[in-house]
Amino acid sequence: MIVPRRWQAALAVVLAVAGCGAGSTTHDGARSTTSKAVIVRSAPPVRKTQPAAPVSRRAVPTSAPVAQPVPPVSAAARAAGLLDVRTAVPDAIIDLRYATRHNFTGVRLYPIGARCLVHKSMARGLRTAAARLRGHGRMLVFWDCYRPHAVQVRMFRIVPDPAWVARPGPYARSHEAARSVDVTLARASTRARCPAAYRVQRHCLLAMGTGFDDFTPRAYALATRGVRLTAQQNRATLRRAMTSGGLDVYVGEWWHFDGPGALVPRPQLHVPLS
Repeated sequence: MIVPRRWQAALAVVLAVAGCGAGSTTHDGARSTTSKAVIVRSAPPVRKTQPAAPVSRRAVPTSAPVAQPVPPVSAAARAAGLLDVRTAVPDAIIDLRYATRHNFTGVRLYPIGARCLVHKSMARGLRTAAARLRGHGRMLVFWDCYRPHAVQVRMFRIVPDPAWVARPGPYARSHEAARSVDVTLARASTRARCPAAYRVQRHCLLAMGTGFDDFTPRAYALATRGVRLTAQQNRATLRRAMTSGGLDVYVGEWWHFDGPGALVPRPQLHVPLS
């Protein structure tokens, strides 16, 4: 779900002041830039500041783990300036939901073994964010990275509702330009116990208040109504880490972050995910 940047300030004001104002979000390949009427959704009141997440007093190493060999990306990816996110964040947990049926469409949209590709301009910011999170015993889990234009077209065919899925356009922005990521947090320790539904690659996911692709006001980045305090704190921890790397939070989805120039229209990439 994507709202144009020029609308975000207005949305934030409505959320903070009215508590139940207008706010439309569309699941993006790019944030919508059309002049089409925006569907209004009820939004919860949000606080201007979030409670600070507790900081562990126990020293935790912040150095990056030893990098494991990452297969080289395709020639097309290299030509487009894309890299495998694991070259920037060696301990990244890759859980691409569109490579499974566990997403809002109910069908697998990416090939099995799809890679999390990002533009090289995001590497430094993601590296900084991951280092900060390691200091708190946390790890980044990547739900989505580069999204081919053909997938965005298919998404819109499955759910042809501009309130949920952005209508595919002639240019690449955000995920389609490989300059946005959808992420969440997991505990670094593999010894923590949690239900199977909250475990990914032996790590426990943190409570964030909603799952991925939640189309309710609880998914707003600063939502408080219906979101437990622990989840609010975890979201704040994620935001602080990502913004420390120069990545911008999207107010309509707590999991979505934009890298430099994410909303600049660019030619479609058509890079394979293998």
